[in-house]
Amino acid sequence: MTDDATHELAWETLYGETAYICPGFDIQREQVRLPDGTETDFDYLSESESVVVVPFTPDDEVVVIEEWRQAVKRVTRGLPAGGVEGEDADLEATAHRELEEETGYEADAVEHLTTVEPANGFSDAVFHYFVATGCEPTGAQELDHNESISVGTADFDDLLATVESGDCRDGRTAMGVCYYELFG
Repeated sequence: MTDDATHELAWETLYGETAYICPGFDIQREQVRLPDGTETDFDYLSESESVVVVPFTPDDEVVVIEEWRQAVKRVTRGLPAGGVEGEDADLEATAHRELEEETGYEADAVEHLTTVEPANGFSDAVFHYFVATGCEPTGAQELDHNESISVGTADFDDLLATVESGDCRDGRTAMGVCYYELFG
């Protein structure tokens, strides 16, 4: 296999800078040279890696959240998720932390499910999916200043049906539910 940097389709980065900084993500601007020699700008959204948790209670219900999403101006129903922070060396610990912070539930165990790049045409985002088992509401919900979240549970098959019908429009959730159904 060819090293990505020397692959015949690789772009050469000539220059890069952060064009815009805001809480949650940055916009990067790079001057690049394409394989045919053309030089052009390329901008992309840069954000920290995230964990997405598919959390099951002892009764095999899935812990779900409802959260206001300002970009689409509606409440979405989905799986708990959150960014990997600078001090997070262990992704399993991050999954435990994010589950508790967003839902107040604590898991007996978490196991890595998959890792994906959900929008690598315009973003460097990476989602690490985990399955959490034995989830009980024993912790304290600690929301960030810009989160509006309520917590509930759902039957997995019902959640899967919302993905199939198109009622679940949250991409992280649809990916996690489908991957778990197929390979989990």
